[in-house]
Amino acid sequence: MGQKVHPFGFRVGITEAHKSRWYAPKKLYGDLLVEDEMIRQYLDKRLNQQPNFAAVSDVHIERTREELKIIIRTARPGMLIGRKGSEIERLTEDLQGITGRNVSINCVEIGNPDADAQLVAMSIAEQLKKRVGFRRVMKMKGDAALGAGAKGVKIVMAGRLGGHELSRTENFRLGSIPLQTLQANVDYGFAQSFTTYGVLGIKVWIYKGMYSEQTTQEYESRAAGARARARGRM
Repeated sequence: MGQKVHPFGFRVGITEAHKSRWYAPKKLYGDLLVEDEMIRQYLDKRLNQQPNFAAVSDVHIERTREELKIIIRTARPGMLIGRKGSEIERLTEDLQGITGRNVSINCVEIGNPDADAQLVAMSIAEQLKKRVGFRRVMKMKGDAALGAGAKGVKIVMAGRLGGHELSRTENFRLGSIPLQTLQANVDYGFAQSFTTYGVLGIKVWIYKGMYSEQTTQEYESRAAGARARARGRM
């Protein structure tokens, strides 16, 4: 029986930093955890599921006693910021109203969207919604990821692919994907495509090389300024 593990959760505290970085006493911990999830769902609905699509890949949350800091990784920072910062100011006001806290939003640009697993999964979901052939989409996105500098890519789709009566699973793989190597930088993304004939699930793994091969600038951009404490452990 295959035992699956989430690639990000497998590496948290070793080569990856937590996406929520704060400390709270036992009485407040549950409420703040729920608030973090509510913020992420709100940002996903507003920025990824409504025009103009900002292509948000990841959201990091940091808290102090005075401030709630939200770091948004996006491929389209212009859409998020808006003209003269109008959109990001409106978003900040809305989040302050929801949370009742002082909110500051930082925007981190994703320089290479074709090598970001979450953005690739979301792009595939959009293509499937437009009835593009699933095999063609998988090959196109896999080739684009390798062309963007990835060393390996794996894409798995499940559901009523092509509108067939029975659901099934299709796999596509290029290059190497060392899932059990903790020092391997494996990016993971998941998205759902809501088609007329049912919901299709898309999972994407992208291997970008070993952490030791990355430059400091690349690592800080990916982690949005958060560094895992035990990154150097072998």
